[in-house]
Formats: sequence, structure tokens, C-alpha cells
Amino acid sequence: MSAAAAPPAASAGAGVPGSPHAAGVQGTAAGLDSGGGARRRLTWIVGAVTVLALAAAPWVLDQYTISTASRILAMGLLTMSVTLLTGVAGLPTLAQAAYFGIGAYTAALLARAGVVLGPAQLLAAAAVAAAVALVTGSVVVRARGVTFLMLTLAVGELAHSAAIQWRGISGGTDGLSGIPPVVPLPGMAPLVNDGLVFYYVLAVFLALFAAVGGLTRSPYGLALRGIRDNEARLRATGYPVYQYLLVAYAAAGGLAGAAGALWVSVLRYVSPGDLSFGLAALALLAAVIGGIGSMWGACLGAALVVLVRDYVGGLDVPLTDYRASGPLLLGVTFVMVVYLMPHGIAGTLKDAMVRLLRSGPAAPDDSPPGDSPTERA
Repeated sequence: MSAAAAPPAASAGAGVPGSPHAAGVQGTAAGLDSGGGARRRLTWIVGAVTVLALAAAPWVLDQYTISTASRILAMGLLTMSVTLLTGVAGLPTLAQAAYFGIGAYTAALLARAGVVLGPAQLLAAAAVAAAVALVTGSVVVRARGVTFLMLTLAVGELAHSAAIQWRGISGGTDGLSGIPPVVPLPGMAPLVNDGLVFYYVLAVFLALFAAVGGLTRSPYGLALRGIRDNEARLRATGYPVYQYLLVAYAAAGGLAGAAGALWVSVLRYVSPGDLSFGLAALALLAAVIGGIGSMWGACLGAALVVLVRDYVGGLDVPLTDYRASGPLLLGVTFVMVVYLMPHGIAGTLKDAMVRLLRSGPAAPDDSPPGDSPTERA
């Protein structure tokens, strides 16, 4: 019987401490670690500057702009819920406006019933929206691809129709108005100033942003990305794919419901339009523009969509008697982003950051003499 073939011999010096090969590997690892650390530091710096700028905004901007900024933050949370499903779990959805509206109506009904405490409204809105998402998701999550997208569209349209027909609770097409201002914490006065409402919305936004970021970086979040990339492989290794996706669907619904509660705190009004296909499409559009899979990209996309639709869309066109059309500008913006930024705003900024860090001063060459590529050849 012939002897078993011996494994191929390792290359000379491979893995030997002090060898040129080991030194090269260690230098490469150190360079990668240094680049990653610099990227993280830059990200933290940009995040801190952004938070400081947002905190200073009520002192320098007018009331309408501050109200718009509050709506951008709420829209950002809705877009993050879309990104959690579409970008992280790989399930493109058009149902998030339904859970957003359910959360908004829950907060509005509680406020009209005398429950004006903000955390209570947020928790109730998130819980009800997550419960509805859990029930509907138990059917929807079994589908994939276009079928999943159409089922989520059907969920959204059913919720929109129910809000119109259920006049005794939703107010029908007139919606619910006269909602009392929110109270952020027990013992505090109601928030009637737009700047104070903005600070309340900003505090909730930052807390939920951190929570979602932790979720996506956790082992569970990594498993969701694995399901997105190769569902069959994870299913074969024993992962409960259906349960993982159902929990993600419910969590995204709860996040959208919390965003709806903040929306009511800002506008103090809710209508069936807040459950419409138009809002669901805008949220998906914002997620694509910002960069699928990036939470801060989702926020940038939401900011761009709201600003173009509600701010730039109402401006007069210079040298003409016309006003800019928000939907037309959104369409042009989407086409430009798709062609000029195929990875979205977040992906483009990340690539620019990597190029910026790589263009810095080169690290000194610590390789031993005689280890250059030419000499090795």
C-alpha cells in the first residue's frame, strides 16, 4: 500500500518569527489595523461634529427650518427601518409606512386620551406596530423577491384603506387634529416650542440610532447579513432563518412605529396619508439614495428626500414665473444618484474616505534588506 501523500511543504520562512515573510505579513496587518483605526476615528469625529451642529441648530435657524429638521429625523428612523430589512436582511419592503402610520395613530389616540408623556407614547407606538408587524410578517416573511415586495405592498394598502374606512377611530380622510403637545419626562412642561420639540426628537433619534447600530453589529445582525448573502448555506448549517427574519421584520415595524410617534409629536396631526404608498416609496427611495445597508446613509437619504420635496420643491425658479416641482426634482435626484453614485451617498463617501486615508504619508519600510520584490525575484 502506498504511503499517503504528504502535505505540500510550507514556503521557506513562512510563519517563522523574524523571517522576511513573517515581517511582511506583520507589516501588512499593522497597516490594515492602522487604516481601520484611522477610519473609525474619522467616523467618530464626523459624528460628534454632526451632533454638535444639530444641537446648535435651534439657536441659528428659523422655526420652519427647525420643524423640517425634526421631520427629517423622524423620516430618518423610518428609512432606517427600511434599511434594516432591505439592506441588512435582504428583504425589500413597501410596508413600513403602514407600521409608521399605526405608530402615529397609537400615539395620537393616547395623547387625545390624556397620555401625553413622550416615553409612554413611544413605547406603546413601537409595541403596537411591532405586534402588527409580527402578525403580518408571519405570512410575508415566507416569501422572497418580487413576491415579498408585492405582499408588503398589499399590507400597506390594506392599512391605508382601513385608516380611511375606520372613521370612528382614525377620523377618516380628515385625520386626527388637536393633538396635545408631548411631555418629554414626568414633571416637565408640555413642549410647545419648535426648538424644544426638536431636542426631544433628537434625543430619541440618537438613542434609537445607537440601538439599531448595536443590533446590526451584533452576532444576530451578522447572521441577518449572512441570510441576505447566502440563505441556503445558513439554513444548511442549522440557523433558524424564518425566526431570524420574522424577528427582524417585527423589529423594523417597531422602529417605524416609534418614528410615527415622533412624527405626531412634531406635527400634532395624523391622517391616512401617513400610511400611503407614497410615503412607503419615499422611504425606500431614501434608503437607496443613502446607500443600501448603511444606517447613517439612510439618514442622509431621508434628509435629501425631505429637503428636496418640502423645501427646495416650493422655491421659485429664477427668471421664470414657475415654482420647482418636488416630485420632478426627486426623480431627477434619484436618476443622478443611481448613475453617479451607484453605491449611494454613504458608499461614495466611504470610498472617498478610504482614498483620503490612503493618500496620506507612506509608512516607513521596516522590511529587512534584500526583501524588496526585485531582489526576491
